Amino acid sequence: MSKSRFAPLPLALACAASSVHAADPVEKAVDYRQAVMNVYAWNVTSMGDMVKGKTAFDGAAFAAHAKDLAAAAQLELMAAFPEDSINDESDAKDEIWLDFAKFQDKHKALREQSAKLAEVAAGGDEAAMKEQFGATAKTCKGCHDSFKN
Repeated sequence: MSKSRFAPLPLALACAASSVHAADPVEKAVDYRQAVMNVYAWNVTSMGDMVKGKTAFDGAAFAAHAKDLAAAAQLELMAAFPEDSINDESDAKDEIWLDFAKFQDKHKALREQSAKLAEVAAGGDEAAMKEQFGATAKTCKGCHDSFKN
């Protein structure tokens, strides 16, 4: 491989890095929280499809999704909701910032329920997995009802 082929690479990396640093902090916060929510949705939807019979129930896949959801729920999400991050690009309701303590409690409930789901799913009991999935999904819905447009 010739060195000249990669000569533009440092310039391209420098340009990309400068555009990342130039990004608006609010926009970055919104992008981060939406990405985390997409991880939640991917895992909850996959498990929900199994619970609802839309796809075949696969205990190992379910357990993997439960483990990933629990791991994602441990991320520090509250930092992605700074006071000045109300944004038209986001589905977040203003109520988040009006009752931030309640919002934090809802996220704490997701952490707890998803950790319990991962634990139950690791045990392999399909009925127990489905039951705990219902409790976990209820925490998602409770937050969405209060804080998502």
